[in-house]
Amino acid sequence: MFLASLIFIVTLIFVIWQPKNLQIGTSAVIGASAALLFGVVNFKDVIDVTTIVWDATFAFIGIILLSMVLDEIGFFEWCAIKMARVSKGSGNKMFIYSLLLGSLVSALFANDGAALILTPILLAKMRVLKLNTKTILAFLLAGGFISDSASLPFVFSNLTNIVTANYFNIGFAQYLANMIVPYIVSTVVSIIVLWIFLRKDIPKKVDVSLLKKADEVLKNRALFKFSWFFLALLIFGYFIGDIFNLPISLFALGGAIIFLIIASYTKSAKLWLTIKTAPWQVVWFSIGLYIVVYGLKNAGLTDYLSIVLNELAQKSNLIAVLGTGFISAFLSALMNNMPTVMIMDISLKDIPNEALAYANIVGCNLGPKMTPFGSLATLLWLHVLNKKGVKISFWQYSKFGLMVTPPVLFIVLLSLV
Repeated sequence: MFLASLIFIVTLIFVIWQPKNLQIGTSAVIGASAALLFGVVNFKDVIDVTTIVWDATFAFIGIILLSMVLDEIGFFEWCAIKMARVSKGSGNKMFIYSLLLGSLVSALFANDGAALILTPILLAKMRVLKLNTKTILAFLLAGGFISDSASLPFVFSNLTNIVTANYFNIGFAQYLANMIVPYIVSTVVSIIVLWIFLRKDIPKKVDVSLLKKADEVLKNRALFKFSWFFLALLIFGYFIGDIFNLPISLFALGGAIIFLIIASYTKSAKLWLTIKTAPWQVVWFSIGLYIVVYGLKNAGLTDYLSIVLNELAQKSNLIAVLGTGFISAFLSALMNNMPTVMIMDISLKDIPNEALAYANIVGCNLGPKMTPFGSLATLLWLHVLNKKGVKISFWQYSKFGLMVTPPVLFIVLLSLV
């Protein structure tokens, strides 16, 4: 247990710290190699892990690829300008609409897509609108929060969703049916709570005339119009895949490649450059980190956690769901949500209560917002902001996250019950 824990902690430190720009995937693979070298895991465990996570990681790559191509043609910038103009200069309306936009982007293009692609666009627009630093920070903190809290409705909305759905064989339609209400509740409650905490920094009026017209930012209007049809077709494809038990990555990655080829043919995107710049490190990160976590399982950590979760499962459904959700949330905040969702999934495997798998997802999606290192999306989000000249300190972020997250998490878990 000591050796497995040490390898896990050191790996996690390197993933979060990223010394000398060491990529997250490289750190995870080094950790996995150490676990293999010291006998914490064996080659059979590596094969088991790859079997569990390959679909999730390739589906995630597909979603990010599609987001990158849509970003190239001006899709998200068009949405951001439309959102700002619909607010008609009202600061409060713009705040609410920007969060609704973030919620939709997170649902359809995953939380990392919302953090990586939408955040720089919104930041650029807010600077054009000449908003003060406090206002920009309020919008960014709220946008960063909604990107995770709204990543609930679809299997592909978050890497944690895909891993858990695959692990428990939860179908696309079944998952959506159970999570659509928590998604709506999470979006609404998040907006209300965020507005209460940040309302003093939201201006009453904003001069939206400073922005370009939405259509001016489109690189290819025909492809932009086609993209709406393509997205609807892709969602339909997920349901068809569900019926025939096809892997979700077949549609996520397959659809992204098809759209990329179309965009490349119309000279709206560069095929090889887009593929090259896709976040392939996520593949090595998922497999490597899961191997390290599997070492903790072999050492017996998940057995101890299973005892606690079994005790909760013996109680009422309300207590079981709330308890599981908050355990997942606090573990995610302390050691990142990817290892947490993996450890919790393994611990929940033999507990005959499917609601706890969903509670685990909710906890792993919202809980990370309590600390800056709670999720990969937040780490990437902070990295993007830092490159754009916006620095958010550890305590500034944690203070905000610890105030906002628990009440939203509590109400979303109640809606799941």
